[in-house]
Amino acid sequence: MKVVVIGGTGLIGSKLVAKLNEHGHEAVPAAPNTGVNTLTGEGLAEVLTGASVVIDVSNSPSFADDAVMEFFRTSTTNLLKAEANAGVTHHVALSVVGTERLQESGYFRAKQAQESLIKDSGIPYSIVHATQFFEFMKGIAESATDGDTVRLAPVKIRPIFSDDVAAAVGRTAVGT
Repeated sequence: MKVVVIGGTGLIGSKLVAKLNEHGHEAVPAAPNTGVNTLTGEGLAEVLTGASVVIDVSNSPSFADDAVMEFFRTSTTNLLKAEANAGVTHHVALSVVGTERLQESGYFRAKQAQESLIKDSGIPYSIVHATQFFEFMKGIAESATDGDTVRLAPVKIRPIFSDDVAAAVGRTAVGT
């Protein structure tokens, strides 16, 4: 089965492509560095030809409120339109646990908008919600530190290993 992985050269996407190919699927990484740009639509029609499943694990290059919203709205709209034209039968998206609860976060509002677009698309879909990845914890701690002061959000987190996220998304997409 042909599976296109949007964001297929990143942390989760590259793991997904490898796992899916190991299980006999034709997993195709799609990202700007492979000639596919969901913001402009460049390369989408070509890469989606013959695809049964699309997995979107892409992420915004900017986390500024307006930029992240623009990224998820534009890229998701372009992707879903191209999927409908190509006859894709299953859209899988990676999202974040708690998107509906942390609306003060521009990133979470953007992920909520992405999920709404997917749900309204008419394409059969699955949305996998994951917590923050262990691989990002050092960067989060560094960004919260100012000298000897560490500022932490008043929320509990339970990080997850990216391999486990990739495995869960892969199982959701193709059942293996």
